[in-house]
Amino acid sequence: MRLIDHHVHGVVTTDLDRAGFEELIAEGRAEPSRTMFDTQLGFAIRRSCAPVLDLEPFAPADDYLRRRAELGAREVNRRLLAAAEVEMWLVDTGFQGARLTTPEQLAAASGTPARHVVRLESVAEQVLRTQATASGFADSFAGALARASESANAVGYKSVVAYRYGFDFDPARPTAGEVADAAGRALRAGTRVEDPVLLRHLIWSAIDVGLPLQFHVGFGDTDVRLHRSNPSLLHDFLLATQDTGTPVMLLHCYPFHREAGYLANVFPHVYMDLGAILNHVGARSAAVLAEALELTPFHKMLYSSDAFGLPELHYLGAVGFRRDLAAVIDEFVAAGAWASTDASYVSNLVGFENAARVYGLELA
Repeated sequence: MRLIDHHVHGVVTTDLDRAGFEELIAEGRAEPSRTMFDTQLGFAIRRSCAPVLDLEPFAPADDYLRRRAELGAREVNRRLLAAAEVEMWLVDTGFQGARLTTPEQLAAASGTPARHVVRLESVAEQVLRTQATASGFADSFAGALARASESANAVGYKSVVAYRYGFDFDPARPTAGEVADAAGRALRAGTRVEDPVLLRHLIWSAIDVGLPLQFHVGFGDTDVRLHRSNPSLLHDFLLATQDTGTPVMLLHCYPFHREAGYLANVFPHVYMDLGAILNHVGARSAAVLAEALELTPFHKMLYSSDAFGLPELHYLGAVGFRRDLAAVIDEFVAAGAWASTDASYVSNLVGFENAARVYGLELA
């Protein structure tokens, strides 16, 4: 199955001790004296990544980490990224980018191309660090966004409004006066963009450009208030933007993947994926994928791993998605609900063609 990973991050380039590795397989802080290998994701790493590093499946965690250290970060990254066989990576560089590979470095390590996704809040925070007046923020942000997009040849934008505020924001475009007032508050308080007016301005600025706009949805670290990251809270915003034609990409979505499927079903510009959650639910991943396929139109679902830091996550995301989609679709065919030709058609749409179409990608 051909795959485009339409939302992913880079990998760390330095060797990791056990604490550093386990930090990257957890969304929150681990319980002291306990191991994050005692999770569905930890078991999946021991099961599926160990053979790529020349170990037996289900190798003990200590053996796995010892072998990882023997090979070194560069070789581990090369092996796992290449084994994922992803045809293109669309990379969000807006979080801890200094410790991760750039899209260009990720492409070199994996042997397949990568493109940039620009995080709106990161651009705005850079503007606030250099901006002298609140009244000039809107113009400065517009210029900075255009420069960031052009220099990176960006294919899309990303917002983390779910982390900074929540989806229960006023869906209306803020006025110029409201943006200036909010920028003034931000300049006095610091450069982290958390003001809902500023966040709305960033989002509407991206809508105006027209490139696909990604939203983190649902499952994440402790900065997220889960009940405020339910995508159904975006309903009025989606009503307000549906005539713009700008694609809205709902990322990860768990445990709201059925709500996301509904939104993709009823709004012409909404798409969804399951992202990192398939790695985290492990042995239950096929069941979650089947639930997402209940309402989501097949031309509205995409593949992403949301892998961050560890190449194990890039690899598990790809091989697990292929396995799970094949298992779910084969069950449909075996039950007589789908024809075998439907199976290959949907696999191509979800794995590859939808992303290529929506982001305007050209691949060999």
